[in-house]
Amino acid sequence: MRTLDDIREEYEFLEGDERYRLLIELGRELDDMPDALKTDATLVRGCSASVWVYPTDEAGSLHFLADSNAAITKGIVALVIAAVQDRAAQDVAEMDVHGALDPFDLKNQLSSNRTQGIPNMIALVKEHAQRIAAG
Repeated sequence: MRTLDDIREEYEFLEGDERYRLLIELGRELDDMPDALKTDATLVRGCSASVWVYPTDEAGSLHFLADSNAAITKGIVALVIAAVQDRAAQDVAEMDVHGALDPFDLKNQLSSNRTQGIPNMIALVKEHAQRIAAG
């Protein structure tokens, strides 16, 4: 998975539909999430499309599996995951994920339907990180 800085660099260079294509491409780059993990427990509430996020703890670092049934939404999920992927749980728990995503200006780039679930997704990621960091 690309770093958030690499994604931002490319994103800032693009406009309009090209940004949508980049988000769709990012969604395709997510690790495959087995259907067995797509349950009510991993479902992110408040998203216009179905979004699932499942945390794993790999050698002290958080690694997320995620998926969505909508291509653009899956790209947004990938963007959120890129901000926190493979970081220490404590770092993610303390991180300003909203701030990390601010340069993408998603509220002005995408419809409100597409961005309404982002705060819930970030909250879920941070809850998982806090739980794992606490042991």
